[in-house]
Amino acid sequence: LAEVWGASLVLLYLLALRALVHVSHRRLLSQPPAAGPRDFSAPRARGYLDNITAIGPRTVGSPENEVLAVNYLLEQIRAIERESTDAHKISVDIQRPTGSFSIDFLGGFTSYYANITNVVVKLEPRNGAEHAVLSNCHFDSVPNTPGASDDAVSCAVMLEILNTLSKSSEALQHAVIFLFNGAEENILQASHGFITQHEWAKSIRAFINLEAAGVGGRELVFQTGPENPWLVQAYVVAARHPFASVVAQEVFQSGIIPADTDFRIYRDFGNIPGIDLAFIENGYIYHTEYDTSDRILTDSIQRAGDNILAVLKYLATSDKLAKSYEYRHGNVVFFDVLGLFVLAYPARVGTIMNYITAVIAFFYLSKKVIQPKTRAIHNLKKFFTASGLTTISWICAVVTVLIVAVFVSVIGRSLSWYTQFYVSVFLYGTAATANLILVHTLAKKFFYKNMNEQYLGDLFFDASLMIWSVALAVITQMGLCSAFICTLWVAFPLLTKLMIHKEFSQRGATMKFVTMYMLGMFVPYVYMMYVSWTVFEMFTPIMGRSGSEIPPDVVLAGFTVFVTMILSSYFINFIYLAKSTKTTLVTLTAVFVVTLILVCSGIFFPYSSDAANPRPKRVFLQHTSRRFHDLDGSVVKSDSGIWINGFDYNGMSHITPHVPEINDTIRTPCEEQAPFCGLPWILPVHFMFRLVKNWYLPAPEIILRSPIHFKVLSRELMPQNSVRLTFEVSGPSHMSLYVRPHKGSTLSTWSLGNGVPVASLGGDYFVFYSHGLQATPWHFWVELTAPEKHSDGIVSLAIAAHYFFGEDQKSPQLHALLERFPNWAFSSGWSCTYDLFVF
Repeated sequence: LAEVWGASLVLLYLLALRALVHVSHRRLLSQPPAAGPRDFSAPRARGYLDNITAIGPRTVGSPENEVLAVNYLLEQIRAIERESTDAHKISVDIQRPTGSFSIDFLGGFTSYYANITNVVVKLEPRNGAEHAVLSNCHFDSVPNTPGASDDAVSCAVMLEILNTLSKSSEALQHAVIFLFNGAEENILQASHGFITQHEWAKSIRAFINLEAAGVGGRELVFQTGPENPWLVQAYVVAARHPFASVVAQEVFQSGIIPADTDFRIYRDFGNIPGIDLAFIENGYIYHTEYDTSDRILTDSIQRAGDNILAVLKYLATSDKLAKSYEYRHGNVVFFDVLGLFVLAYPARVGTIMNYITAVIAFFYLSKKVIQPKTRAIHNLKKFFTASGLTTISWICAVVTVLIVAVFVSVIGRSLSWYTQFYVSVFLYGTAATANLILVHTLAKKFFYKNMNEQYLGDLFFDASLMIWSVALAVITQMGLCSAFICTLWVAFPLLTKLMIHKEFSQRGATMKFVTMYMLGMFVPYVYMMYVSWTVFEMFTPIMGRSGSEIPPDVVLAGFTVFVTMILSSYFINFIYLAKSTKTTLVTLTAVFVVTLILVCSGIFFPYSSDAANPRPKRVFLQHTSRRFHDLDGSVVKSDSGIWINGFDYNGMSHITPHVPEINDTIRTPCEEQAPFCGLPWILPVHFMFRLVKNWYLPAPEIILRSPIHFKVLSRELMPQNSVRLTFEVSGPSHMSLYVRPHKGSTLSTWSLGNGVPVASLGGDYFVFYSHGLQATPWHFWVELTAPEKHSDGIVSLAIAAHYFFGEDQKSPQLHALLERFPNWAFSSGWSCTYDLFVF
């Protein structure tokens, strides 16, 4: 096989598959939208979206969220109700729940909410319905962002679905409950308030949750169940433009992605099965000021509306909904094929198919090893040597690429690929590929000297088949549904080998052989390209908001080399069939070296303010006033400053040239005696940020118009050497409570959650508090078991108040500092206070 021909064909093959995958990812609608009165109208939904986002940022507790957004939703719902047909009955309820729960997300913490807002609508037949399906969105947004994709567009889609269903003359069999929840960004509080307290929640048998991890594009089904395979089947049958993956489900539920959705609340607190969907495209601008309605394509709204309307309709007319408990057992393997259709089958069937495929492959390989019987031991040695060499080549590739990634991180050039993704391919992809080829070229030259090329090509194909077969058996044994990918990588190559064996044995690596070989490999290769690109599309933007602890280049380099290993597995035999690999190695090495030099020079700037395609750097700034009290209540220390966190590994190195006073001389010190280092974390994400990558810029004390009020209501001695402390707090809509029992003391119970305190990473206790409008002061108590002698107190307790909106949000100093940040940075700022007490 001529090197130029072989390398060119492989490259063109992979590029053609990549182009096909790109087209399938960008194709939003598989068919033109219908235009009938009973069909979903994206232009009308866009009108809802534009009006919701025009309200501005909708932070929990703000008038924009609690009044303006709620009033707008009610106006639209009442207008829809007036035009609905006689076949339906529409009921509307405004719920303002108060509650508390603990969650193991972000290392574990407890949440408390008071008087937050839910807008709940029930569409049911005139005679009522015993059972219901829930559709959930949230209309609140993170502070300082318009929240178009997360999650106003989902609420707009739900309004239009309500409008469409209500105009139908056909009555539904079951009720559809639309929950417009007003506190999801406060870590799932409103959904908890609904599912644990609302009277309609008891009738719900299944739900669809509409979320976002990006801005627009296709909505991915990335979680289903738990169990209840009939729900996946409902999506398979009903969805008009499917995009679903059990791989995404297993990745998300592994905890690798630092995010969670209302799906968890309905599953854990409501014991209800459901479907979780999210927009995943362009996560670079998720939770930033760029998440505006104009960036969401009308076709994206149309496909989401078509899919969700169809699935809701299917569920609301399904007999299985009423008897869902009868169909709850069993997991399901599901995946879409280039967005055209979804394949789904029971996991137990998948397990049988996987094991049968592995057994056939092992039988084929064992048959080759023992023929002829006199050379069985010799063949076995050759076979395992080839498998070992393949494994060694992969290990060398991983080690080399990770060394490069660490080097790039150490010299301060992380995220060079953040704006130009192809840089990661040219840097890490070429290094991995060159390593693989080099190891096998050296083996061919020195270890397999003068051996028949056809024999070697056959041997290394079998070695790759063996590795994939072992992987298939192991992953199936682990109970992972994603093992179906290994089945593709065993079954299709084996079939291809059997089909072209005669051509290869008689004529060698002819053009006909190469063409038939590549056609036979089409299914596993195109699907792997499809899945890997979906993973890259989700994970690459996450690297820009994953904190200062994880080197993003190491993570992306790991993904890149992993994909390279998979895609190379059935082309390794081409190295042994080729006459030479010199030109290929020189080309790959040249591309790698040039890219590395350019990366080291800093020519690839990580961030971009391009209006059409921004890649902002995320920075949080909190103008903080801190007071530390001793056991007598006296202030022993106080200070004020602007606490600065960069949300990626680069810290503030790119900001310092623009704002010179943010430099290494103002690193944040840790107050060791205080919980969470005496810093006003809004959430317990301290483990994601090293203090060496925090900055504390001295600033004047904040003058607040509405300061926090904190007082001790009572101290009670309880049985068994316990002390109960009761407190009252009134303050802004967002507060954080931090508790650290002193040595020898134990926090035994409290009035929060289910009464069992949940410690965060590091051992301190974290409580996230929020309230809507007209909330009464927050009362809570903590109970500690303490030793008899405790001269230094038994507990340190701190309270932080966060001012996310209104006249106290930004001090003049904070506002002036934010103005100096470059336009490629999304800088979100607010004022806060931190008060530490010892009891």
